[in-house]
Amino acid sequence: MRVLPAFLIFSAAICNATELTPGRWEGVVHIPERELTVVVDLDRGTGGAWMGSITVVGLDIKGAPLSDIVVKAPEIVFAAQTALPPRGLQVTFKGKIDSSGMLSGYFNQGGNTAPFSLKKIGLPDVEAPPRNTPVAKELEGEWKGEYELNGYKRGVTLRLANQPEGATAEMVVVGKRTTKIPMDSVTQEGDFLTLQSHGMGMNYEGRFGKESQEIKGIFGQGPIEIPLVFHRGAAPKIQTP
Repeated sequence: MRVLPAFLIFSAAICNATELTPGRWEGVVHIPERELTVVVDLDRGTGGAWMGSITVVGLDIKGAPLSDIVVKAPEIVFAAQTALPPRGLQVTFKGKIDSSGMLSGYFNQGGNTAPFSLKKIGLPDVEAPPRNTPVAKELEGEWKGEYELNGYKRGVTLRLANQPEGATAEMVVVGKRTTKIPMDSVTQEGDFLTLQSHGMGMNYEGRFGKESQEIKGIFGQGPIEIPLVFHRGAAPKIQTP
């Protein structure tokens, strides 16, 4: 009769070893002739939903929030994206936890894949996304601008508004089609305004001129960086091709 309890304990240990639990996972991505050090923090938020952040040394990803987290024990898939240089970089991890507790699988970036292996080393320390700051009163409201890409002009409307939890921002780009870009990160430091849309890999960094009443900066998506100046006034007339 002692064999059955021992078997049940052994089976439970195997089950627990292949079940994802909150923690800090550290390891490497085995790129040919190079290894990338990776630190992944995974935790459960309100309501039990998975949340996390990731640092990839060598790819300028530091404390980036995880997205598209799907856990079906023993497998897990998650992605991360950053709007910081290199702009618009997106990576995806798909792995499985084995009986020893190692999380291993394949890393994908730009269509290239490489194996990775991570080991749980401690408690999770998920980096919270930066809070949006308020923007100056003179920046609130609607701004207009335009840029040219591949020979076609795009009209851009930028809307800035202060809320109790910080400023919100949205860009509406009108060209061949109309694209709304919600900015999930809005910060103002002095005259400098920084907007980021992690989900779309877009960002804008500009400087507000009080005398000129314009925001002069750079709009970025992926490797593309385009000068973009916003001003008050009517939207420019854009002819769609």
